[in-house]
Amino acid sequence: MAESRHENPTLAKLRDAEETCERLRIALAGAEIVLPSLRVDLASCATTGLRSPLLELGGCNLATAEKLAKALGEHAR
Repeated sequence: MAESRHENPTLAKLRDAEETCERLRIALAGAEIVLPSLRVDLASCATTGLRSPLLELGGCNLATAEKLAKALGEHAR
């Protein structure tokens, strides 16, 4: 879909946040990590004071946290 030059800034933030959220979901899945509460924080898309919307990573169980810590640790090396 072609972007409008006059796109609503809130909708543009929401679209960008949803795309980023999906990229993160895919990257996490590649490391066999699922954050079931991962989603866009809708209020942050409508807030004019924030430069960038927020993503809610949500809660995870200890096994998922361990996988995430391991994946990040391996990436840092």
